[in-house]
Amino acid sequence: MDRPTVVRKDELRGEPTPTPGVTRFEAYSHEHVWVGRIENDADHDASGWHVHPGHDTYGHVISGRFFVEFGPAGSERLEFEPGDFVMIPKGVVHREGNAGDEANDGVIVRVGEGPVTVNVDGPDPA
Repeated sequence: MDRPTVVRKDELRGEPTPTPGVTRFEAYSHEHVWVGRIENDADHDASGWHVHPGHDTYGHVISGRFFVEFGPAGSERLEFEPGDFVMIPKGVVHREGNAGDEANDGVIVRVGEGPVTVNVDGPDPA
């Protein structure tokens, strides 16, 4: 019988391919969808450079401020705050982190196929 399911906060699982500098928690991982939480400490933590090769990533900020850096040599940066949404297209090398002075928390949904996260040395130079 199909029915709704709930994943409680204490049941969230760490992401199978963690990226240093950011904490991600998996709630659901199905055929083409990954859903979870993302958070950073209050000390302006940034993740390592990584890519979601076959997944578009959609994020929603619950608390605090986030940033995402991308582009040639990491030269571009977007910042967003509670209530904002962000979309990172598949294949974009990036890193994300805390843009504020307090811990942040958000929800992420990835849609696609293949490896969810691949850590890399950084974006291509300018």
